[in-house]
Amino acid sequence: MTAREAYDQLRTHHREAVLFGSMGALMGWDQRVMMPKNGSKFRAEQMATLAGFLHDKETDPRLGDWLARCEGSELTTDPTSVEAVNIRWWRREFDQATKIPKSLAVEMARVTSLAEDEWAESRAQSDFKRFEPWLSQIVDLTKQAAECLGYEDEPYDALLDRFEPGMTAKEIERLFQPLREYTPKLVQRIQDAPKKPNTSILNRHFPVQDQVQFSREAAAALGFDFDSGRLDPTVHPFACRVTPGDTRITTRYYEDQFNPSFFGTIHETGHALYEMGLLEDHFGEPMGESVSLGIHESQSRMWENVVARSRPFWEKFFPIAQQRFSALSDVSLDDFVFAVNAVKPSAIRVEADEVTYNLHIMLRFELEVALIRGDIAARDMAEAWKDKFETYMGFRPPNDKEGALQDVHWSGGMIGYFPTYSLGNLYGAMFYNQALEDLGDLDSMYRRGEFSPLLDWLRKKIHNQGCRYDAKKLVEHVTGKPLSPQPLIDYMEAKFSALYGL
Repeated sequence: MTAREAYDQLRTHHREAVLFGSMGALMGWDQRVMMPKNGSKFRAEQMATLAGFLHDKETDPRLGDWLARCEGSELTTDPTSVEAVNIRWWRREFDQATKIPKSLAVEMARVTSLAEDEWAESRAQSDFKRFEPWLSQIVDLTKQAAECLGYEDEPYDALLDRFEPGMTAKEIERLFQPLREYTPKLVQRIQDAPKKPNTSILNRHFPVQDQVQFSREAAAALGFDFDSGRLDPTVHPFACRVTPGDTRITTRYYEDQFNPSFFGTIHETGHALYEMGLLEDHFGEPMGESVSLGIHESQSRMWENVVARSRPFWEKFFPIAQQRFSALSDVSLDDFVFAVNAVKPSAIRVEADEVTYNLHIMLRFELEVALIRGDIAARDMAEAWKDKFETYMGFRPPNDKEGALQDVHWSGGMIGYFPTYSLGNLYGAMFYNQALEDLGDLDSMYRRGEFSPLLDWLRKKIHNQGCRYDAKKLVEHVTGKPLSPQPLIDYMEAKFSALYGL
């Protein structure tokens, strides 16, 4: 068998595996959005069965033989070629999959499927003790996975690598330290500023149906294709790509709050635009996949905050919002923009302002590392969360729902995911600076409702690159500079100094 023939076998095999994986994505979406409550038991069996099947596909011994024939061949001469990229990432996936026993993969799928429903019920009742046994199981299974995968410094690195390939806890700590030092000082300056936003204007009556329509209008304007996607309500917002042509986003609505549904929708739209921008011809290949969760978060956080909280964006959309919501009829544009950018420490991560958001991530990162090291037991997480939150934010969450139960991630086994949010902020700041340099006056484009220039730039520079470069190399390829927290710090300093008159 030639290298080209082996490569073709790899493509066929992985495309089939990805198609089966897309069935799991669809079942996961259905479980969170549409499935009746009593379906959870057998959905867990479905997910476990599919996980076992996929594990067999991912560890098929033939993959190792085909990869060996491709590696070192003419197909890998150019490391940035489609074939070389695919072969390199398929090797990574195969090596990781073969380290995880099938029994562990199946059990993790079963437990997390059941745990998500238990988390939703526990969250609704604000009862961490109900969820604690499930978290204990998930932490135990996750530790087993880390040991199977292997690591150099600490087990958390093996888990982080699943979401942010090549990143380590030590490097996360290095990147986060300047933010940890800068953020509290900026928060204090803002709290001391005489100029304050009137956030009560965002807590008036906003009918849900009007929120739905307004969110859809904004998502479509940014580039979300409703012929290839949909928007639905759920407990915890998420985005899900089933296949090319089927990308789904979710949000949640409160009639007395404007921010959660709108900015939640824009955040998930950012994820969806990345998924919609992946190369359809390479579906089932690394060249047609997103490279990391941090890069994914750079897209969602950029559209949510840098674009959709900007004054030029609202110069276009605020008149539409006033027509849609009578509650905004007596509100000025300046007061509204100031309100949606208000900085105030709060309990809920997904509703946090740009400045304090990274503190939420640092808290979760530190707790996750401690969990995996065994420094904190799952049964103690609710109180450990409140203690650390008070250290970072200056107050204790009022209940478990607004504390350790607020995020869905741990119930899904996604320990190691949280740092990618702040990494996304770092990546996004660097990408946006480069977009400004390449495209010019983006603000004027937003005022005219023109968002396609930025989207087209992102498609070319990031989305269409697939897994050609890992996250850090992609940043350097796009910007010519190594990853640094300074552009994000500079962005926050300029934006919030102007808003608060610092």
